[in-house]
Amino acid sequence: MNQPRAIRTDLAAAPGGHYSQAIVHNGLVWISGQLPIRANGEKLVDAPFEEQAALALDNMLAVLASAGGAPADLCKVTVYIRDIGNWPAFDALYAARLGAARPARSVVPVPELHFGALIEIDAVAAVVAQP
Repeated sequence: MNQPRAIRTDLAAAPGGHYSQAIVHNGLVWISGQLPIRANGEKLVDAPFEEQAALALDNMLAVLASAGGAPADLCKVTVYIRDIGNWPAFDALYAARLGAARPARSVVPVPELHFGALIEIDAVAAVVAQP
């Protein structure tokens, strides 16, 4: 039976709790919420929104790449954002990072995120099975 496989990359922040950066199972990659935290653990929660959003996107894409995926493999992206007024800035960064890929997406305004971050991103992607 095909067992879930944990993904771990040093190119994104290590999990801060009892979870994996992502799980691959039956061709799907389930990427855990990515915050604006550098791979070395530095939290950018006091940085401007655009810098936080860029890092959260880069973390998500690094985890996806570690699982053998690319932006074109993304199926669903969920973005939690503390100020919906930042949506246009996020959308521009998102379009630049994803290029022609247009996965299904939700942008969810929330009152608060861990560490006081302004954004968190999780995703699901479909990838070719890895040995």
